[in-house]
Amino acid sequence: MGFSKNIKLLRKRKRKTQDDVSHSLGIKRSTLSGYENEVAQPGIKALIAFSEYFNVAVDTLIKVDLSELSESQLSQLERGYDVYMKGSELRILATTVNQDNEENIELVPEKAKAGYQRGFADPEFISELPTFQLPFLPKEKKYRTFQINGDSMLPVPEGAWITGEYIQDWLSIKDGTACIILTLNEGIVFKIIENTLETKNTLTVHSLNPLYKKYQIHAEEIKEIWRFRHFISEELPEPEIPRNEILRKISNLQKEIAQLKKG
Repeated sequence: MGFSKNIKLLRKRKRKTQDDVSHSLGIKRSTLSGYENEVAQPGIKALIAFSEYFNVAVDTLIKVDLSELSESQLSQLERGYDVYMKGSELRILATTVNQDNEENIELVPEKAKAGYQRGFADPEFISELPTFQLPFLPKEKKYRTFQINGDSMLPVPEGAWITGEYIQDWLSIKDGTACIILTLNEGIVFKIIENTLETKNTLTVHSLNPLYKKYQIHAEEIKEIWRFRHFISEELPEPEIPRNEILRKISNLQKEIAQLKKG
């Protein structure tokens, strides 16, 4: 089973020696060495002890090959987001890595949005998306880039590429955070979040463009949330026009219409 490789991997990631772990678990160092080298098999009590020490479920320790997970997936696991441990519907995010086993940033262009809505959890679909790297982003996080359409988030222009950081714990999202949200009904939306999950089991979402009204998205409709990190665009954002300038333009337009009527 993968238990031996898993406990060795987790121990090294915690930067602990065999002496450190065996002392914490109250077992002999030779016993731990036997487990890691598959010379001995642990009993139920030992499995539970390792599970509590690493904060990883027994099922995960024996059923999942942790060496095949990416850095961001392992980080999620170590922070307690374990489907077996939590007994929830949390899942390991489908992702891709490059030849150096470094996380890719997958691109979801406008033409792939419909497919992403259906295939976001399908490793085969994700593996077919274009990928790139941004070396200035922390490697322990997971990122994905989405192309947006529409003008609801002006001055961010239509067609811009929004890179988001994957959020596992939705309750941690602070009010005023810009996020890409994957929903069952609307697909992919880019909005400012007002976090009302604890009180209403919804997210209240706002647009930067004041012409669009806020609305609620029920938690059951949400599949993924990605926190805004930056955007890339070929266009410069439009400058914000002062109110008095808008009024002046409206006045001039009204005068032009009046002259046309007289003519």
